[in-house]
Amino acid sequence: MGEQTIRTNLRAARDRAGWSLQRTAEITGVSKAMLGQIERGESSPTLATLWKLAKGFHLPLSAFIEDMVETTELFSGREDGQRQFPDGALSVRTVFPFDPGLGSETFVITLAPGQIHASGPHDAGVVEDIFVIEGAVEMVHGPALTLCRTGEGLRFRADVAHEYRNAGPGMARFHNTIHYPRTGLLSGG
Repeated sequence: MGEQTIRTNLRAARDRAGWSLQRTAEITGVSKAMLGQIERGESSPTLATLWKLAKGFHLPLSAFIEDMVETTELFSGREDGQRQFPDGALSVRTVFPFDPGLGSETFVITLAPGQIHASGPHDAGVVEDIFVIEGAVEMVHGPALTLCRTGEGLRFRADVAHEYRNAGPGMARFHNTIHYPRTGLLSGG
């Protein structure tokens, strides 16, 4: 996934919605200046910015970071598709981009030792699954704190603020599947 993909997908989403930069800024909470910089390739958006865009457009995250796949495709475990965001929050590799028929997308998330990533609430009805494949992840969801070790998983409502924490001394990696409700998605819901 590259900056060109993000720029192209952002512009396409604005065109489909018929939104100006100003309208997009009002709906997403991303400034007009930042939107212009992203579209011109002058700025790399953070993961938080991409989530604001996804939420504002009612689109999945991968609608901005991936070329959408229309055919059967093998997704490998190679790390060359991994993206580290400029805010250093975490690194993300898409395993399965958004599939409108299934209403989901899957990523491998990597957190460095001691790293924490806070996520704001997603659209109403969004549910996430995490399944730890290396290390340990503390999942903060509202007042609850759940520790997931290698081979353990958790399903939770993602329409409230939540946080992922690397709870071990080494790297933590987990599958993160995001399930979107069938209504509200412009891309096929």
